[in-house]
Amino acid sequence: MAHEKEHPALQPLRVRLKDEEAAYADALAAVDRLAALLPPEEAAPEVRADLGEINTLWSAPVPPEGGGLGSVLGRRAWTALSPAMARQERFNAALVRLVNAHLERTARFNTSLRELAGALVRYAQRVEPVMDARDRMSVAAAPTRADVVLEAMDRKVESTSQRLDGLIALRDRLEVLSEEVRALRRSLEAPAPEVAPSAARAAADSVYTAFENRFRGSREEIRERQTDYAELFRDLAPVVDLGCGRGEFLDLLRARGVEARGVEGNAHAVRECRERGLDVLHGDLLEFLRGQGTSSLGGVFAAQVVEHLPPPTLTALLSDAHRAIRPGGLLALETVNAASALAFLDHFIRDLTHERPLHPETLRFLAAAAGFSEVRIEMRSPVPDEARLRQVPGPGLPQPAIEALNDNVARLNALLFAPLDYALLARR
Repeated sequence: MAHEKEHPALQPLRVRLKDEEAAYADALAAVDRLAALLPPEEAAPEVRADLGEINTLWSAPVPPEGGGLGSVLGRRAWTALSPAMARQERFNAALVRLVNAHLERTARFNTSLRELAGALVRYAQRVEPVMDARDRMSVAAAPTRADVVLEAMDRKVESTSQRLDGLIALRDRLEVLSEEVRALRRSLEAPAPEVAPSAARAAADSVYTAFENRFRGSREEIRERQTDYAELFRDLAPVVDLGCGRGEFLDLLRARGVEARGVEGNAHAVRECRERGLDVLHGDLLEFLRGQGTSSLGGVFAAQVVEHLPPPTLTALLSDAHRAIRPGGLLALETVNAASALAFLDHFIRDLTHERPLHPETLRFLAAAAGFSEVRIEMRSPVPDEARLRQVPGPGLPQPAIEALNDNVARLNALLFAPLDYALLARR
């Protein structure tokens, strides 16, 4: 059998099997990396020290003792302040319990992840020799070598797919927990009466922050996509970025020396922007615009924001933006292209906070109705050619049939694979 000539049909199957085995090895390596993940107390030992200090210092001081004049005055002051101090002590105790419970839950979750990763590795090491032995037995018993290769390959693909699905779910959960822990730690820096509300807002906002980190793209990718927008606003200060998110556009304007301010409803994102020295207000976009003076702004920018707004809010935003922008100023709104089936199915419906898709002509009409002039639509994020339908080559078919087929291909490409985003650019 060693010198038996392999059938040509098996060669592509062998190549594919080799690729799947490499993917299987990559999945195991990912599990190994997960097993090496350090829990918070090891990755950041100062967390445990800070927690110990909080547990030590939360209780209120004791009243003064002694018989001197100072002690008498101190006890009277203590009696006057004790109700407020009692409330502060109860607040401190509640905050300490909250932090202790959260860190304990995080530690248990990290321990479970380590145990899961270790169990996956041990199981893979145990089952792989059995799988290989079964494959060899199947080869000996199978009527054809092609059937055996396909069967072994299917098992490898199924096993790899299951492991990868589990790892993707673990990665998403870890990203959410990471953002939540970061947000809660930052909230502890707030004044004492604001810690609990700040922690609650941060925990809620951190889930959407992790979602954007996962699907929207890195800061570098967003900055690259928004660079040409920044050039449009170079001489239009002051500029407002509505729904500024992580502040990529504000970074671009600051690099060009353009005075700019952001408005964002996600408290977690606002804190991150402020830590980088950006001027960002935490609040409602429409309320902010209504508070701006007439013709006081050079430009208004909003990327991937208007699709989150209900129609009455969108029309009010356009009207208030027109009032606040000075003559010659610019309004730039980027959103998902509802005229692209791929953009709608793969981008728009993925985000639960999206209100409704906006057709380019709809947004153009609303902007013109609000009073803007020179309103135009600019398509963004084109779909790569390799992902679009290919036209039929010339030889082999009658010319009328080729023309009809290619015309249909062009129509389908325009409907299914139109650019993923578009920008409304309007002058005051």
